[in-house]
Amino acid sequence: MKANPIKFGTDGWRAVIAEDFTFDNVRICAQASADYVKQAGLAARGMVIGYDTRFASERFAAAAAEVLAANGIKVYLCPKPTPTPVLSYGIVALQAGGGIIITASHNPGEWVITELEKHVSRRFPQGEMKRVPMVEALKKGLVQYEDLAPVYVEQVARLVDIEAIRRSGLLVVNDSMYGAGIGYFRRCLRGGSLKLVEMNGRRNPLFPGIHPEPIMPHLSKLARRVRGLGASVGLASPAGPLFPGGQGCARAAGQDLNQWGHAV
Repeated sequence: MKANPIKFGTDGWRAVIAEDFTFDNVRICAQASADYVKQAGLAARGMVIGYDTRFASERFAAAAAEVLAANGIKVYLCPKPTPTPVLSYGIVALQAGGGIIITASHNPGEWVITELEKHVSRRFPQGEMKRVPMVEALKKGLVQYEDLAPVYVEQVARLVDIEAIRRSGLLVVNDSMYGAGIGYFRRCLRGGSLKLVEMNGRRNPLFPGIHPEPIMPHLSKLARRVRGLGASVGLASPAGPLFPGGQGCARAAGQDLNQWGHAV
C-alpha cells in the first residue's frame, strides 16, 4: 500500500506540484474537509475557496470546489487570486463554515489541521471522494463565484483611516512579488494625493528574478527602488498573504534601509 504523502503542519500541507501535490490528493483533502465540516455541524454554512498566483492554483481550487459541491456543501469560489487574509475575512463576512486556500504561504489553525489530518488518513487508502463537474455545480447553485475584495477593503477602511493616508502626499513603492496581493494597495489607497508605484504587478508563476518572501535579502530590489525614487516608504507583499498580519507585509522606511521588519 502506498504511504500517505499528505502531512499537515502548522503551515498546512505543503508539497511539490505534480509530485505529491496532485489533483487526486487535493481532492482527497477536499473530501476530508467536507467530512470535517459535516462532523462539526458547519456544512450548511458553506465554505470559501481561494487560491494564489502559483501554477494551476485556480485549477486546484476548482477541483476542491467540485468535491465540496458533490457533498452538498455550498462553495463560495474566488474568481481571481486572493490573499489569505482576504479569504479569512471572507469566511467571517459570509458566516461560512470554513475555507480552503491553495497557497504555499502560511495558514493558521493548528487545531483544525489536526482534526483534518485524521480524515485524510482515513480517506487516503481507498482514495474515496465525491465529485461533481463544475458546470453542473454552477448550474445547481452549489458553487458561486464570490469576489471578496470589496468587503475586505471596506473592513480595512473601518479599521484604518485610509482617507488620511490617501491625502498624505506620500510616495509609496509596492512590490507585489507577482503574488495574490497585486492591485490591493492601489485599490485601497487610490483617489488622493498619495502616489503609488507598483513593482512586479502582474501574475507570473515563475516569480522571475525574485524569491516571493518579503524578508531580506529578497527586498534588495525594492530597497534600491525606494532609494532611487526618494520614496517615503516601500511595502512588499508575498505570493500568498497580504496585510493585515505580522508575516503578511514587510516594509522599508526612512533613509536607513538596513532596518527591515514585518509590520502592519
